[in-house]
Amino acid sequence: MDDASLRVLERLTEVEEAAEDVLTAKQQIVDLDMKRNFNREALNALKHEMSDKEKVKVCFGNMFIKFSKSKTTQMIRKDQEQLDKEINHLRKELRTKVGRLNEIEGNPELRGYNLSPLSSDEMKAITSLLKR
Repeated sequence: MDDASLRVLERLTEVEEAAEDVLTAKQQIVDLDMKRNFNREALNALKHEMSDKEKVKVCFGNMFIKFSKSKTTQMIRKDQEQLDKEINHLRKELRTKVGRLNEIEGNPELRGYNLSPLSSDEMKAITSLLKR
C-alpha cells in the first residue's frame, strides 16, 4: 500500500470509530430511558394499585425481597435521580461526539446543537418577570 492509501484507510477508520462512539452513546441513552420509563410505571402502580400497609416484593438480581411501600418508592425515586443524571451526562457527551464526527467528516459545525433547556428555576424566574 502506498502512503495515500494508508492515509485514506486511517481517515476512514477514524470516522468509523467516531460514528461508533455516537451510536453507542445514543443506544445507552435509549436503554437508560427505557429503565426510567419502567421505574415511572412502577411508581404509578405503587401509588394507585397498592395500599400503604402492603409489603412490596422487589427483584434484586435473581431474588425477591419484601420492602415497605414507602421504602420501595424511595429506592425507585433515588434510582430515577441517578438515571436522570446519567442520561443528562450522556446527552452532553453526545453533543461533543457528534461535533467531533462532523469535524472529522469535514462537515460544518451544527448551529444551535449545543443549546440546553432552561432549568426549572430559570423558567420560574422568567415566568415571574413576564407576569410583571
